[in-house]
Amino acid sequence: MSTPQPESALSEPLEAGLYIVATPIGNLGDITVRAVDVLRRCEVIACEDTRVTGKLLKHLGIQTRMQRYDDHASDRQRAAILDRARSEPVALVSDAGTPLISDPGYRLVREARGAGIAVTSIPGPCAAIAGLTLAGLPNDRFLFAGFLPVKEKARGDMLAELGGADATLIFYETGPRLVRSLRAIAGVWPDREVAVARELTKLHEECRTGEAEALAQWYEANPPKGEIVLLVGPPGDIASTEDPDDLLREALDEMGASKAAGKVAKATGLDRQALYARAVELKSQ
Repeated sequence: MSTPQPESALSEPLEAGLYIVATPIGNLGDITVRAVDVLRRCEVIACEDTRVTGKLLKHLGIQTRMQRYDDHASDRQRAAILDRARSEPVALVSDAGTPLISDPGYRLVREARGAGIAVTSIPGPCAAIAGLTLAGLPNDRFLFAGFLPVKEKARGDMLAELGGADATLIFYETGPRLVRSLRAIAGVWPDREVAVARELTKLHEECRTGEAEALAQWYEANPPKGEIVLLVGPPGDIASTEDPDDLLREALDEMGASKAAGKVAKATGLDRQALYARAVELKSQ
């Protein structure tokens, strides 16, 4: 008896449209089965750099034709991709991670939707989310702000604009600019907890946390390479050294156990469920 074949192995053609395909940010093993299937069955793959995507396709044994599409693509190039997507499946990838997250594709997707072309997302790796999961900073609310500006005044203006956000801030940064960005953060938020996540999913993956100035000094002495996720905890983050029991007792004077646990979890970064169990104990004493 023959083994039933999965649907993806039937070589049925994909429906026409634009497929937004996430690719690995480092470890090639992170690409999804669905992403491989779509890349293999699309008629063309629009990519930032054919050399980078070509290495991935070679690793996967995929021979789909590539077409360059980056931030400098002309209206004519975009129109050509959309014309193809009207009648056949076209994939969009970035050099690494999820397209459109500080990568090309916004205008292409917007115009595809406006033209009634089907757009399908094939989710997968994203450096911002990977960094957030490693940092140990409050993650119930976060704000992704892309790359910090290169110029000092513009960088300072952005930090000032985001200063009041009650959320963990996520930025992308490069090795040569990291120390300057950390010093800028130290100048406006000297006491907030900061995390630097780099080499994500690779052999030498690391995530360092601490105050911005201390991290700046470390990376000044140990210059980093590669692309980086830089995270800044919200106001009143886990830098707090107060006893969680004291915080819970104070909160319980004004609210129930569930809300008190949520409030302290947000202020400390501690597990909400554990805090709730402790709040119930304290309330019964």
